[in-house]
Amino acid sequence: MATPYRSLYLTFPDSETAVRIARALLEARLVACVNVLRGARSLYWWEGSVHDEAEVVAVAKSREDLVAAVAALVRELHPYDTPCIVAWPVADGDAGYLAWIDEALAG
Repeated sequence: MATPYRSLYLTFPDSETAVRIARALLEARLVACVNVLRGARSLYWWEGSVHDEAEVVAVAKSREDLVAAVAALVRELHPYDTPCIVAWPVADGDAGYLAWIDEALAG
């Protein structure tokens, strides 16, 4: 059963930035929850060379209709030129949890 819900994968340079942006997303009612996971190590191509950096991963829970607004706010507040903002559809989930997402986003 496909749902209108989305999980968003985001990365940040540090916990303070991740929490600051997570709070802004929550206060704007664009996400219902954000898990901030420290200790990520990202290896990636940037400007012609491979970089190896410590990062913080965040996983946000939202809906398909809000993804563009989430991405816009993250880009506005994020220190990176090209922040990682990826949304995946939630194929299924606990009915109570999905209902809670709707309630949280409705305010």
